[in-house]
Amino acid sequence: MTTLKAVIVFESMFGNTEKLAREMGDGLAGEGVQVALADVRHVRPEDFAGCDLIVLGAPTHAFTLSRPSTRADAVRQGAHESRAALGLREWLASLDEVFGAGTARPCAAVFDTRVEKVKHWPGSAARKTGRVLHGHGIDLIDHPTSFYVEDVKGPLVTGERERARTWVRHLLSIVRTRTTTKSA
Repeated sequence: MTTLKAVIVFESMFGNTEKLAREMGDGLAGEGVQVALADVRHVRPEDFAGCDLIVLGAPTHAFTLSRPSTRADAVRQGAHESRAALGLREWLASLDEVFGAGTARPCAAVFDTRVEKVKHWPGSAARKTGRVLHGHGIDLIDHPTSFYVEDVKGPLVTGERERARTWVRHLLSIVRTRTTTKSA
């Protein structure tokens, strides 16, 4: 059986989205998946070589992906200034360069973090990410998923780390099924 490779790319202003991405990476690695984990500011096109699954995560800012202005606002609230340099929104604009024209695209899953008390409000970074990926010919294998923090700065709501591990195991079962179906 071929080893699967997953790349998890995250944007995180206060560290909560990063904690979930790391939890997901640990969960996938524990299942025998080769995992590359990358902050959106440092991800490289070569990280995606041989990739079977990409998982993208970002905080929800003003019902969508962050913008330079919302990241600047996060810095004013205490986030480290270096985290505001580049967001997932801007990185997604480079997807055709990352994967090259006409090359096969891996399947993808997307998640976001958002404040629990507004969980039922419309809009999310994950939904926006999913729409952008679709526009670049990348299929989502699951619905955009939200994980919750108690407040803008966190911490994660109790149980979210475990839910993240459960979610990536679910994603892995989908990828394995798809891989087996393509091989047959």
